[in-house]
Amino acid sequence: MYARSSTFHGRPDQVDAGIAFVENEVAPMLHDITGSRGLSFIVDRHDGQCIATSSWESEEAMRASDGQLRAMRDRGKGILGASLQIDEWEIAVMHRDQHGQCCRVSWLQGDLDAMTDTFRTSILRDLEETAGFCGASLLVNSSTGMGCASTVWQDRAAMEASRASADDMRSRTASESKGEIVDVHEYELAYAHLHVPEMA
Repeated sequence: MYARSSTFHGRPDQVDAGIAFVENEVAPMLHDITGSRGLSFIVDRHDGQCIATSSWESEEAMRASDGQLRAMRDRGKGILGASLQIDEWEIAVMHRDQHGQCCRVSWLQGDLDAMTDTFRTSILRDLEETAGFCGASLLVNSSTGMGCASTVWQDRAAMEASRASADDMRSRTASESKGEIVDVHEYELAYAHLHVPEMA
């Protein structure tokens, strides 16, 4: 399974318009594209950063969709008043317990095999014991050595309460993969329809 993330650095006052665009136009279009497995959209209403992530049955399907989706991405840039960064990933881990309202995304660089092993065998177990945890995923890009770990939380209070334990888990993952933490950001989960099977 593969994923493409489109990160919009936009205007906070346009976030709701971006959510409506994703729900009413992007998601229906993706539904009709061969190999599509859904879409998620996360937003930071404070700084306007939004990330749309589409999932795909294969790398070939993801690449084949690029031309069809380019115009949609350009429209999204216009609606959000945004600059845009596109990243492509392989889905290494996907685990869900329940639906949540918020998520924390951590970008790490390092040995991706070690990162995946640590996340699957150790971090997921610790997350399961953390109050308010709803799900987690790990996306990897072998050409850049970058991993993108997302954790989903019942609500903002649960996400905030988990920060100390999340810092420890993130540092452990970076250490085990002989890498470094590149960035961490917290978001509202505005649209969650990634139809990816359990991969834990």
